[in-house]
Amino acid sequence: MPAKPIRKILILTREYDGLAGAGGVKDFTAQLAAALARKGNRQVTVMLPCYGFMDPEALGFALSDLTLEVEMNYVGRERRESVRFWEASRDGVRIVLVGADRYTEKGGVYTYTAAETASYPRHQQGQAHYDYFAMNLLLQKAAIARLVRLDERPEIIHCQDGHTALLPALIRENEGYRHYFHATGCLVTIHNAGVGYHQEVGDLAFAERITGLPSRVILANQLNGQFDPFLAAATYSILNTVSENYARELQESEDDDLTGGLGHKLLTRGVILEGVTNGIEPDHYDPAHPERLGLVAGFSPERGQWSGKARCRADLVATMAAGNSSGVLQTGHLESHPSQPLFTFIGRFTAQKGVDKLIGALETLLPLDKKFQILIMGSGDKETEDALVRLAGSELYRGRLCLLRGYDEQLAMRVYAAGDFFVIPSRYEPCGLTDFIAQLFGNLPIVHHIGGLVKVVDGVTGLAYREHNSAALMGAMLKALELFRSEPAKVREMREAAVAHIKENYTWDIVVERYLALYRRALEMAEKG
Repeated sequence: MPAKPIRKILILTREYDGLAGAGGVKDFTAQLAAALARKGNRQVTVMLPCYGFMDPEALGFALSDLTLEVEMNYVGRERRESVRFWEASRDGVRIVLVGADRYTEKGGVYTYTAAETASYPRHQQGQAHYDYFAMNLLLQKAAIARLVRLDERPEIIHCQDGHTALLPALIRENEGYRHYFHATGCLVTIHNAGVGYHQEVGDLAFAERITGLPSRVILANQLNGQFDPFLAAATYSILNTVSENYARELQESEDDDLTGGLGHKLLTRGVILEGVTNGIEPDHYDPAHPERLGLVAGFSPERGQWSGKARCRADLVATMAAGNSSGVLQTGHLESHPSQPLFTFIGRFTAQKGVDKLIGALETLLPLDKKFQILIMGSGDKETEDALVRLAGSELYRGRLCLLRGYDEQLAMRVYAAGDFFVIPSRYEPCGLTDFIAQLFGNLPIVHHIGGLVKVVDGVTGLAYREHNSAALMGAMLKALELFRSEPAKVREMREAAVAHIKENYTWDIVVERYLALYRRALEMAEKG
């Protein structure tokens, strides 16, 4: 008997590329949705909040006539919140923004911004929203209510991370919803299972009241004394994470300590995490089309055309020397040394991203080898930022190290294009997209061989090291320096191989088939009740 066709899919997320983003989830949702819409004549809908930094009309969205009241009860207090919906179409995908006061007042996706701190000091910059659990729940309840009101029944609801992972429980435990969605399958994708990313809540009475879930569900799904959305999802949906190796690490290794024991807890219940390594759309990052990416010149790693890459580096170095890096805070600059290798880093300044190990490596390597440069972009922990500022501001490294605090997408593209080696020293990494992006720009990744970063093939598509410490990272950087200086033909060969490896294995048109297989399993799970 042929498999039931999957025609209607709802993707629920807190991020979407071009609208709201804080990490790789934005790229995942936008590119997966577009790939699903391209293949199989499907109706793909994405729903996410309409945050305060978004102007829906300017973004091309139209306000629908539908307004709903959603129950959001607190302990000892019955209450409702009003939601409205904005709609638009992009890349064949219907996108629905959920408007509510709770979202409009937020200046960031997950954390408070500097502007919010200035106006209300109690909300510290970088701190998670105090009402994060209610924000998550309102999105999920609004999505369910909208589907019922419009009489829409998707075959699949695909939930992104802990922010939306309670929806499968909500539609299976609520009497009315259980019958309405009896034929709907659910998939929950865990983008990051690290401690602090689960969206768990310790106030169990509050969790029970605001979700409306039975107390047995709340009590049965605790991880380290807190109600955990991922655990709650496991009974009602298929769970996957964003690389095969990360899924293995969470259930077969001691690295599960980094998740608070989530992977092993699931294993004791007989739940096997599926791993599907993220895809990428190579055309979105093709430096052969410089005008799309804000580059001064084009080049093609795939075809071995490199002169434009040198021009991109010269342009970026001139920008740094003039202090014209708009949108970010600059410390230090790069002098013009086009024959010296340029290391690059773009990411959060946190221990998870291994920035502490990068600082340690640079403190030894910069005085040891004086003929390389490094450009670092990102933001994060104040202590880490301060350490980087001290390093970049040192007269000893003047003209060799430039720090850009903050993030600007067009400037990031220029950094990718200029670099020779891209450093990713993460302590753990569920998948990683920056290694893909760097490779597409001919910027060879140097990675801690962990999680999804094992897709970088050591000596073939990049360089890898196994011990998570500054010495091992420095060893890999020294190897890169030796390759660059002694084997330039090998470097060019690796750059070309990296692009070919992506196109053969990791385009979304390839990866989407693995998600369709998971969707079919989710449908089978729904049919079995």
